[in-house]
Amino acid sequence: MRLGAGGPKALRELRGEPMLVHAIRRVAAAPSVCAIVVAAPPSDVEAVRSLLAPVAPVIVVAGGTERQESVAAALAAVPEGPDIILVHDAARALAPASLVESVAAAVRAGSAAVIPVLPVIDTVKEVGADGVVLGTVDRSALRAVQTPQGFKRSVLTAAHASAAATLTDDAGLVEKQGVPVTCVPGHEHALKITRPFDLAVAELLLEWPS
Repeated sequence: MRLGAGGPKALRELRGEPMLVHAIRRVAAAPSVCAIVVAAPPSDVEAVRSLLAPVAPVIVVAGGTERQESVAAALAAVPEGPDIILVHDAARALAPASLVESVAAAVRAGSAAVIPVLPVIDTVKEVGADGVVLGTVDRSALRAVQTPQGFKRSVLTAAHASAAATLTDDAGLVEKQGVPVTCVPGHEHALKITRPFDLAVAELLLEWPS
């Protein structure tokens, strides 16, 4: 679970509670989850620890300036024992416990890396630097990726240890190692909340069971 630099997005309120609280509550409700590590901005570690104490038992560590650094810091703090690691983004605050379980179950069934995905429903164009369309992309093979993403612990640890570039998600790091990444169905409630519009949609989703 990552907080962006400075943490304003994860701590922005949704229905009177920080998005991070919503995210942790749902993750903690998943039966497969036995430990939760949160990477927070170094200046906010104590505040985040106090915020989450009434919600669920968590380990809070200082994250880095980039997402990848924060995930690596959290990974290093995971207790001995669990051999499945899920990496989640607090901006996907409404991802339900059922999605967490689906990803964990796929790793438990033998997949080394698992991502939840949704079909791309919009027409997608490739556009040049001059703003002119270069072509239309076949969307039948495209998927929008969500979190949590799940991994065998050894696979994720090795991917971070050998990372030579900064990528936008952990599945990308694993792909660079030649490890197959399996897809499972995502969930509409796991939208990424980054804009006021997304917050408004999330407010509506809270009225609907997940």
